[in-house]
Amino acid sequence: MPYDSKKYVEEILKDDILEQAAMNLQESPVTITSFIAERSVGDCHDFYSEGDYWWPNPLDLEGPYVRRDGQTNPENFVAHRQAMIRFSSIVGNLTSAYLLTKDNRYVENVMEHVRAWFVNEQTFMRPKLQYAQAIKGITTGRGIGIIDTVHLMEVAQSLYRLEIAGALSKKDIEDTKKWFSDYLKWMSNHPYGKDEMNADNNHGTCWVMQAAVFARYVGDGDMMNFCRNRFKNILLPNQMSENGSFPRELARTKPYGYSLFNLDAMATICQTLSNETDNLWSYTIDGVKNINKGIDFIYPYIVNKDNWPFARDVMYWEEWPVAHPFLIFGALQTNNKDWITTWGNLEHFPTTDEVVRNLPVRNPLLWI
Repeated sequence: MPYDSKKYVEEILKDDILEQAAMNLQESPVTITSFIAERSVGDCHDFYSEGDYWWPNPLDLEGPYVRRDGQTNPENFVAHRQAMIRFSSIVGNLTSAYLLTKDNRYVENVMEHVRAWFVNEQTFMRPKLQYAQAIKGITTGRGIGIIDTVHLMEVAQSLYRLEIAGALSKKDIEDTKKWFSDYLKWMSNHPYGKDEMNADNNHGTCWVMQAAVFARYVGDGDMMNFCRNRFKNILLPNQMSENGSFPRELARTKPYGYSLFNLDAMATICQTLSNETDNLWSYTIDGVKNINKGIDFIYPYIVNKDNWPFARDVMYWEEWPVAHPFLIFGALQTNNKDWITTWGNLEHFPTTDEVVRNLPVRNPLLWI
C-alpha cells in the first residue's frame, strides 16, 4: 500500500481504544465464581454454559430440551460466557492501549484481571471445559462447548505481546503459561477436546485457532506445527469449496453469519501461524483453494449484503457485517486497498451480544 498500513489501523482505532481503556481502568475483576450455575454438576471454579439453540419442549415442559438451530434461547445460562467476554474485552482494550502509549497503568490493570481468572484461589477458573454447552435433560457438557473459550484467545495474545514488550514479571509469565499449558493439554487429550478437534465445520476450525494461539503463547512448537498441518490437510481441503465458500456453513440457518465466523477463524489461524518458511496465506490446495479465495467469495456480500444469493439468517441478519479480522489481516498480507478501506468503514466495537460472541478477534492491534 502507498501508506503505512499499521499506522492507518492505529489511526482508525486509537481514539476508541483509549476511550474504552479509560473506562476499563475503573472496572474490577469479575470471574465465573461470581455467578452460580444451578444446573451445573461442577463447582464454582468450573466454567458452565448451556447450548444456545436448545429450548423447552412445548409437549413436555419438564422433559429434555429440543433443538431449534440458529434460534438463541435467552433463558439459558450464559453468565460465565458473558463474564469471559467481558474479561477478554477489558484485557484486549487495555493491552491495545499499552501498545499505543507504553503507559504501565494499563499493564497493572490487565494483570489484576488475569490473576483473578487464572491464579487467585478464591476466584480462578479451572483450565478445563467439561460442563460447557450443557443441555437440560440430555448432557452435563459437550465437546462443542470448547468453542466458548475463543474468548480467551485475546487474553493469551495480550500476554504474548506484553511478554515480548518486557512488561510482565517472571511470576506472572510462569503462572499464566501454566494455566494455558494445562488447558491446551486438556483440550488436546480429553474426549471432548478430540471431538471438537475432529468437527468438520467451524467448531473444528475454532479448535485449531485456539490451540494455535495458546501454543504460541506457551511456546509449544509441536502443537503449532500440528495446527499448521491441520489447516493445510484438513480444514482448507475439507471445508472450502472451489469457489471459496464453506458449504457446511451455508447449510445452516445462519449461513451468512456462520460463513463470516468461519472465515474469521481461518484467517486468524493464518495470521497466528504463518512464518517466512510456511506462509499459510499463500498456501493453496487443489490449485484453487486458499484463504484469499475465501475472502474473495464473501467480500462482494460485505460491500452489498442485499446481493447475498443464499437464505437470510433466521436471527441477527441486520447486525452483520462488522469490522471482520479477515478483512484487515488479508489486506495487510496482500496490500488489497479495497479490503482495508471496507474494514475501516465498518463497526469496530459492536455491542450486540450475538455479534460479540461470534467475533473471535476484536482488538486487531494485538495481532499485527
